[in-house]
Amino acid sequence: MHELGMSCVALRDYKDATFNGFCKRLRPKPDSDLLPEYVGYYLRSPRFRQAVSALSTMSTRASLNNEMIGRLEISFPSRTAQARISKILKSLDDRITLLRETNTTLEAIAQALFKSWFVDFDPVRAKTEGRQPEGVDATTAALFPDSFEESELGLVPKGWHWAALADAYEMNPSRKLKKGEVAPYLDMSSAPTSGHCAEAYIQRETGSGAKFTNGDTLLARITPCLENGKSAFVDFLVNGQNGWGSTEFLVLRPKAPLPEYHGYLLARHTAFREFAIQSMSGTSGRQRIQNDVLGRFFLAIPTASVTDAFAELVTPIQITITANHKQAQTLTQLRDTLLPRLISGQLRLPEAEAMVLGAKA
Repeated sequence: MHELGMSCVALRDYKDATFNGFCKRLRPKPDSDLLPEYVGYYLRSPRFRQAVSALSTMSTRASLNNEMIGRLEISFPSRTAQARISKILKSLDDRITLLRETNTTLEAIAQALFKSWFVDFDPVRAKTEGRQPEGVDATTAALFPDSFEESELGLVPKGWHWAALADAYEMNPSRKLKKGEVAPYLDMSSAPTSGHCAEAYIQRETGSGAKFTNGDTLLARITPCLENGKSAFVDFLVNGQNGWGSTEFLVLRPKAPLPEYHGYLLARHTAFREFAIQSMSGTSGRQRIQNDVLGRFFLAIPTASVTDAFAELVTPIQITITANHKQAQTLTQLRDTLLPRLISGQLRLPEAEAMVLGAKA
């Protein structure tokens, strides 16, 4: 679903690029004294979006034709001011992009570590072959066994064991909230399709829905949200606080010795997600995870010393991801606040530049 008036700027040439019939391509005339970067930000401003909405037709869907687009107006200062406005806003966009890209990299590191230790057993395999495990120091390497042992489910590192999800995890653990009590509420639309950070929550009177607390993992249990990757790690509540959300969340909580973030990394693990999707049943378009089927997913349970070492590595990653996400949200809010005020001339450029410097410090 595309929102009327959404726009983007192509700041470099894309050879043979095409776009669908729902888009219109705009370009400042050479003699217009307009900078493309400024135009891009102007098109995102509330003033322009309101003008677009006022002109839209409401037949089968809101739309604009060329004649209507031609009637839209754009106001602009000097090229120098346009350049300064664009530079201010772009500096925020660049910082937001960097924070998001950093989080993508950090999570990829955590996911790779999860798979290497608990799925592929790379440190154990290295030791069985007489090699030093890669990516870990000698102290950590010493925590892993140097051999495998047979089990009904196949080879497992010596001293480890296989366990069904229903035994290794709490599924929808009890969380107390009184009916009607105002508490943080997270709906399905706020659950991300990538990354562990939920976008937003609201305060709402408690009703029927999934209950959770910090350290829980939320997994969408309904189609197509599960297939789309909607999952979240709960770390946005006040310590000791409980929240609630959509009835279509499955709440997962690892039992000791597994650390809390193991739950989120498992929820993102490809094999687990495929198993969860295959566990779904119900009518077409309304299929849901069956907890008893999902509970039969088996995972390797390491020794407490290994899980402690894993927690020491991934917990700082989780904390950094959350901090970066919060900073990106703050910068996004600042950008969205500055945008209309800069476009309208209500905010002086030196004041805006000072605000951006303060926010990035």
